[in-house]
Amino acid sequence: MTYTTKSGDMWDAIAYKQLGNVNYVNLLMNMNTAYRNYYRFPSGIVLTLPDVPRNVSTSLPPWKQKR
Repeated sequence: MTYTTKSGDMWDAIAYKQLGNVNYVNLLMNMNTAYRNYYRFPSGIVLTLPDVPRNVSTSLPPWKQKR
């Protein structure tokens, strides 16, 4: 998957909005090393979004777990 930046986007906000957690910012930056020097993005840069681990509750039977 990819994300096309909007003017003013920042790494942490992209990680939060697209990946669900600001803690994934390092994964996002490592997938897009060509753009690591950006603090605020201009519009139109296509970033590759990394796959992130999904936390699935093991306390529920499989047919009741969210997927």
